[in-house]
Amino acid sequence: MQMTISLHQLQRFGLLILVVLMTLGGTTGCKSKKKLAREQAAAEYASKVEQATKDLNAMLNDETTWTLEEKERRFATIKSWNLQDENVLNLMDQVEDMLSRERAEANRKAEEERLRQEEDALRAREAAKYNSIESQFLAIAAAPDMEAANERIERALSLFASPDVPVLIIISQAGGFNDYDRPTTISKYLNYLKDQKVYNNLIEQVKYDANGKITELELIKK
Repeated sequence: MQMTISLHQLQRFGLLILVVLMTLGGTTGCKSKKKLAREQAAAEYASKVEQATKDLNAMLNDETTWTLEEKERRFATIKSWNLQDENVLNLMDQVEDMLSRERAEANRKAEEERLRQEEDALRAREAAKYNSIESQFLAIAAAPDMEAANERIERALSLFASPDVPVLIIISQAGGFNDYDRPTTISKYLNYLKDQKVYNNLIEQVKYDANGKITELELIKK
């Protein structure tokens, strides 16, 4: 029995084949894109593992010029990649320990510097407190003649409780202990400045009585 196929049936059959071919092509295309994406992801992962290994080893071997802050930022970036490579994880543990020790040392040095600056500032404030006293000592040493020197001595003595106020002069310091020159009195010290015409000490400490008069003066050689 002979079958006859109409033009309309041929058209429908051709359309069906076209749909099948497009479907198969689309499925193949999707599979190719997924494969390409997997390959790209694998390549990116491998590149990060390689870069992380390089940077971590460079930090461990001190082969970079990075500051501590730069090393910490780089380590944080590598950590954010969440790599599961065993070698990278081992290197990260070592670098993290190293950076922790470096940060502790940096903090210690920063604290020492802060304390040093505070001490310098305190000394500067203490020295400023004694500027008026030292200016009188300098004026006596720089007096143009005996009469001017004696007038300046009398003015300076008005700051002290008596002419016999002890003056202690530190000649050396070691281990928290002071080594003093032979004790003298303020009257003798001021006349010494008049005779020598030079003041080469600094005021280390001053003690006052209830009336604000100096009862003891401690100097240190410059």
